[in-house]
Amino acid sequence: MIYLVLALFGALSGVTTVLFGFGGGFVVVPVLYGVLTAAHGAHDAIGQSAMHIAVATSTCVMIVNSVAATRKHQRAGNIVHAYVWPLAGYIAAGALLGALAATRTDASLLRYAFIAYLGATILDCLLRQGFLAQRDGQAPGPLGRAATLGGVAIGAVAAFLGVGGSVMTVPLLRRRGLPMAKAAAMANPLTLPVAIAGTIAYIAAASGLPAALAPWIVGYVDLLAFALLALGSLAGIRLAAPLIPRIPDRLHARVYVLLLAAVMLAMLIV
Repeated sequence: MIYLVLALFGALSGVTTVLFGFGGGFVVVPVLYGVLTAAHGAHDAIGQSAMHIAVATSTCVMIVNSVAATRKHQRAGNIVHAYVWPLAGYIAAGALLGALAATRTDASLLRYAFIAYLGATILDCLLRQGFLAQRDGQAPGPLGRAATLGGVAIGAVAAFLGVGGSVMTVPLLRRRGLPMAKAAAMANPLTLPVAIAGTIAYIAAASGLPAALAPWIVGYVDLLAFALLALGSLAGIRLAAPLIPRIPDRLHARVYVLLLAAVMLAMLIV
C-alpha cells in the first residue's frame, strides 16, 4: 500500500513539475515525511531522520523531474535561454551552501522553515502586483544584476528546504513579464543545479552517521522511495505535457497559489 501511495504521489509531482515548475519537493517532502514517520515512529533512527531523508530524496527525484520536464518545455518552445544562464551558476553556488546548512540543522526546525517559506511566498503572490495578473501588452524585461545575484539566495533556500527554488524563480520571472507557462517552464532547468548539489551534499553529510540507516538508504537518500517516485513522476509528466498550452494565464497563476496553500496545510497536519 505504501508503495502504491509513493507511485501515485510521484505521478502528481510529475504533473506539478511540468505544469507549475514545482520540482517535486512540494509533493515529495510532505508525503515521504508522513510515510516515514508513520512507518517508523519517533524513536526509530529512520523516523528521527525522516525530514532529512524526505528532503534528500526529494532533491534526487528533482534531477529526474527537471530533466524530463525541461525536454518537454523545450519542444513546446517555452524555454527562454536568455534567462537561464545568468541565474543557473549563482543558483548552483547557493545550493551547495544551502544543502550543507540543512544537514546541520535540526529536523523539526527544517520542517517549520519549510512551512514559513511557503506562507511568505503565498502572501507575496497575493499582495504584490504582477503575479496573479499582468498588464496587457507587458513585454518581458531583463533580470538585472540584483535579480541575477539573488540566484545565490534562491539556490541556498531551495537546497536547504529541498524544494527546487520554483517558488522564487517563478514569481521572479513572472514579474519580469513572462507568461505563466514560460515562467513555470523556466523553473525546471533552474532546478537542476539545486537538485544535483543538494543530492551530493546529503549523501556526503550522512558519512558521519555510525551506520547506514537502512540497506536501501544511501546517505540520506531513500533509493526505494526514489525509484517509485521517479517512475511515477515520469508518467505524470508524460500525461500532463499536452495540457501546457491549454491553461489560461490567469487561471494558471491562481492554481499555482492554491497548490502552495495545499502543500503548506499538508505540512502543518503531518
